[in-house]
Amino acid sequence: MEIELKLLLDPADVAAFRRHPLLRRQAVAKPQVQQLTSIYFDTPDLHFWRHDAALRVRRVHRDWIQTLKGGGQVAAGLHQRQEWESHVDGAHPDLIALSDLVGHGTSWAKILAAVALTDQLVPIFTTKFRRTLWQLQLAHGGEVELALDQGEVQHNAARIPISEVELELKSGDPAELFEFALQLQNAVPMRVGNISKAERGYALVAPQPPAVIKAARLEFSSKLTVEQGFQVIVSNCLTQVQGNETGVAQGSDPESVHQMRVGLRRLRSALGLFAQVTPCPAALQAELDWLTTALGAARDWEVLAGSTLAVVASACPDEPELVQLQQAALAVAQQNRQQAARAVGSVRYARLLLTLGGWIQGARWRELLAEPERGALAAPLAKFAAQTLVLCHGKLKKRGKQLRGGAPVTRHRVRIAAKKVRYATEFFESLYPARRVRPFVEALTTLQDALGWLNDAAVAGGLLQHLRHSHPGVVHSAGFVRGYLAVCTERDVRQLGKLWQQFAPMKLPCRK
Repeated sequence: MEIELKLLLDPADVAAFRRHPLLRRQAVAKPQVQQLTSIYFDTPDLHFWRHDAALRVRRVHRDWIQTLKGGGQVAAGLHQRQEWESHVDGAHPDLIALSDLVGHGTSWAKILAAVALTDQLVPIFTTKFRRTLWQLQLAHGGEVELALDQGEVQHNAARIPISEVELELKSGDPAELFEFALQLQNAVPMRVGNISKAERGYALVAPQPPAVIKAARLEFSSKLTVEQGFQVIVSNCLTQVQGNETGVAQGSDPESVHQMRVGLRRLRSALGLFAQVTPCPAALQAELDWLTTALGAARDWEVLAGSTLAVVASACPDEPELVQLQQAALAVAQQNRQQAARAVGSVRYARLLLTLGGWIQGARWRELLAEPERGALAAPLAKFAAQTLVLCHGKLKKRGKQLRGGAPVTRHRVRIAAKKVRYATEFFESLYPARRVRPFVEALTTLQDALGWLNDAAVAGGLLQHLRHSHPGVVHSAGFVRGYLAVCTERDVRQLGKLWQQFAPMKLPCRK
């Protein structure tokens, strides 16, 4: 299992990085320089790529080394993947030798055993880069191989530059990688890298729009402890957040911002649910609040421009001025989208990820707990889940009783409570029979959707007021939409009471 932290470095900062005092202080030998050429192989229909794997042959001095990488996960820039290597005679893979390495009967052996695979393999892209290699011993004893890579990925005439730092853990605690990366970043700005060289090569071979990543379903063993469950949940949330980075930074699909924001909300909800046993430092919470705000403005304007106003325009086709209002809202949405992209591409965001990654990997919450309190970390996750769901559900039912005739602030509080119950239920759903979870989540989702629409309408009122001041040409149409939404809100608030009556008798999922 390869464990490494990848950081992206501006080529203009390479010289400063080479002079970094930490490299001299922690190095156990002089750096080595290698010129590396790697040829990546696959079939015309991209057999390995479809199985989340990469096969390469790399020339190192006079030797050729083949490597198969695949599976694993990426969280806060920490790549954990399975890796197999062996020497080969030349610039072509030896699948028989790889089959012996991965083990017969394994899923990887089945991938390598595809019919006529060897005959179909062709070079699909190449990486060429200069690698400077430092062997380091970190302050707490961890052994790390640091590689500074400068070069490019090549596919036919297309080129993508490579300028990155890889910190591969040879021994020790992965949390040390994050601590060391933060120290490096104090002098040289770097961003967290979630995409491997292979993934960049495949992006040249088979270009795709940025993916929209939704939350992956969690699967828990009943034997997991509270602490283990927390680490799995947080990593799951981080995967969703970081999976949408490219879409936010480079794409235009509003769903990228939405799903990254959902991932953040799920993360913050998890931190709240486990706060008594895994307390999160206030400074880290503040940085998560900053990112949530940066994404929130983009999301609110995109909902107004692409959803709320579209609903009104469809219902009121005889209002031609609504087109101009939509265009004005879209222009502001694009400005806020650019601000969100800058936030995601900033050093501040990178430091947030590195800090969060080190906090998770090092279980830093233990430092904030007294010795007697640490016993709760080893308690069964299933018992904690049941208690947490009861607590969250109780708060929602208490607030839901105030919905009838309640003000917008009351509906907002119910909506937040409903989200917490929804996220908690989805976090722990694998611990319960599906037949008990599904009806509860479906009823909760219906209630949440209704509350969400009412919240969108309330937010739209404030945004439309902003447009009335910033775009004098849309004063009339903005006022018209605010009035239309007010009428809809009165109608939907009455309907909300019925939805609550349908949800209120629902029982929490149980294990029996």
